This record gives sequence, structure tokens and C-alpha cells, in this order.
Amino acid sequence: MTKRFLAAAAFVFLSSTVAVSATEIGATVETACPFGDCAAGISLSYLGEFVIPGHMENGVEFGGISGLDFDAATGHYIAISDDRSERGPARFYELDVDVDASGLKSVSVVKQVTLKDKNGEPFAARTVDPESIRLGKDGIYWGSEGDGKALLAPFVRVASPDGSFVREFKLPEGFAPTADKSTGIRDNLAFEDLAVAPSGDVFVGVEAALYQDGPNPSLTSGSLSRIIRYDGATGEPKAQYVYPVSPIPQAATKAEGGNDNGMSEMLALDDHRLLAVERGCAQGFGNTIKIMMMDLADATDVSAIASLAKNDQRVVPARKSQVLDLRAIGLVPDNIEAMSLGKAKDGADVLILGSDNNFSPSQKTQFYAFKVLRRPQ
Repeated sequence: MTKRFLAAAAFVFLSSTVAVSATEIGATVETACPFGDCAAGISLSYLGEFVIPGHMENGVEFGGISGLDFDAATGHYIAISDDRSERGPARFYELDVDVDASGLKSVSVVKQVTLKDKNGEPFAARTVDPESIRLGKDGIYWGSEGDGKALLAPFVRVASPDGSFVREFKLPEGFAPTADKSTGIRDNLAFEDLAVAPSGDVFVGVEAALYQDGPNPSLTSGSLSRIIRYDGATGEPKAQYVYPVSPIPQAATKAEGGNDNGMSEMLALDDHRLLAVERGCAQGFGNTIKIMMMDLADATDVSAIASLAKNDQRVVPARKSQVLDLRAIGLVPDNIEAMSLGKAKDGADVLILGSDNNFSPSQKTQFYAFKVLRRPQ
């Protein structure tokens, strides 16, 4: 996203236990029993960091990496740029990530693919805001955040490997932006998160609460984000859940400085457990990146609740538990918005994180790699 900060809501979670400083290759981070559920245990081993220097790719500035997914057929990753068709056509990349037990050695661009609108043409400038990408059963699933100021609705679409339009998912009521800001997405706080479960169900999350669901996060309170569960085959919504984004974790270093927190990505581990990136930013301090595990198994379906802020029904949100805090293990993360499970060159399971540099010379396109030692059973 071409911004900076993000969204949140208070919740109690179990802390990770850090074996040693993860600035060392091979250091491990383990959460044995998230939510008190030892079957959901997860353990990661740090494999390093790699930064892609700013450069032009096929005459277009490279950057804005906001979504990432592994393609087992090629052994490469697909990564979407959040360029709003301003520096070049809306696009995604194929990346080669060279990582094995010895560490993360490089990330390189294999090719660049232009995304097409329904008319078969590249998107016109500022008509789209690509933020997420996954491989689905019938193509490439990707999301646009929309534009609250321009009243452009967010969407999830399916594209063919060459970027052509295939179909679009149905947008539930209450998500489209409104001129009076009474309902719908907030600008720059909309469809940022996309995950595909083994069953084929698709999860789409907003970064912070819809207007009708409550406020943005603050330093003392969080924000209630909605997650839509879709039938991936039909594109029809099946349910909605509440994800409680945490309060802003860090104040700006100056009283007038900006700060924020929000959910910038999701990744399905199975049909009800997901990882979520909560990304905070505070001016003068930088980014705070925490990986949460959530469990939707007992969460309330809130699709029939028009407003969470004006609701008197009992709502059970997704359970969540922190499994990784990048700063707590000695790393200095940038604007992490991409997350994928994948395979290392030696066949090991890995978790890859990537950052959106916002096309800013003061930020970077940064990747972290972790070996997955254990994950939920």
C-alpha cells in the first residue's frame, strides 16, 4: 500500500519463547502451545535477510511488493506490486528465492506480468490498488484494496498466468466505500490480506474496522477487522469473522508524529488456522512486525451483523496468539506486507516475508526467510 501506518484491537495472547538471538543463522523461535493448544505449536529457524536494490525492470521501477506466494510447479514465487498503474501497468512478478539450510542468499526477478482489467487492457492509472496474491485451483487470485477517497470498491479477482481477467468474487454488502463514511472501507485500510485454504476456501481481510464496525486503532485500543470467507470455486461469500487487531504497539517519538497498526497479510496453515502479520509504524521509530496465529474454528459468523459497533449479539472473535516479533529477536524490519510458505532449494519448508518499499528511497524491498521446523498438526 502506498502509505505508512496501520490498524488494531486489544487481545490477550501467549508470548513466544526465543531460544537465541535470531540475528544468527539457525536461531530458533518457538511457540509450543498457541491459545493453549499444543497441536497448534509452531517453531521457526532464522535463515537470513536479503534486500533487492532499487532498479528498473523492463523499463518499470521495481518495488511495492505487497503479496507473495509459492508456485510448486516452478519452484518460484509470485509477488504483486502495489503500484496503482502510475509508474507502470499494474503487475506481478515471478521471483527466484535462493535459500537453503545455509541461509538466504538472493532474491531475483525472473519475469514481470501485466495484470489486465475486464476489458482485456492494462489498468488505467489509479483505477486499482493491488495488495495481495495467491495461487488458487483455477488461476491466480489477487486483491485490490480499492480507494475510499475515490469511492472505488475493493475486489478479489482471478487472473490467468498471463494476467488476463477470468472472474471476480462477489463483494458482500457493507464493504463498498460511501461518500459520507457511514459504512464501508476506510481509505488505505481495506483489502490487504488474502489466503487460500487447502479446501479451496478463500479468506480476505480488511486492515482495520469498516466505518460501521468501530474506530481505527489507537495506543490504548484496537480495531475490529472483518475477514470474509469465500467459496473459492464460486466466489460467493460463506461467512465473516472478527479479527481483533492489537492496539498501536509503539508511539511516535514526537508528540505530533503519526503512528498506526494493522493486519497487512494472512496465510492459511489449514482450513481454520492462519498466520497474520500485524504491522505497526511509528514516525521516528520505524516498523513493528508481529506474526500472529489465529484460529477461526469457534469464531462467530458475523455476516448478518450490519454493525459491530451497534450490535447487542454475542460475538466470539478469532482466537489469536503471537508467534513471532521481529524486533524482539533482534531484526529491524521494514514495511512487511507479504508472507508465503514455500520450499527451499534443499526441499525444506520455509516461511518467507517481504516488504513494500512504497517506492521510497528511504525504504527497502526486504526479504526474511525462516525454516519451518514445526507447524500445526
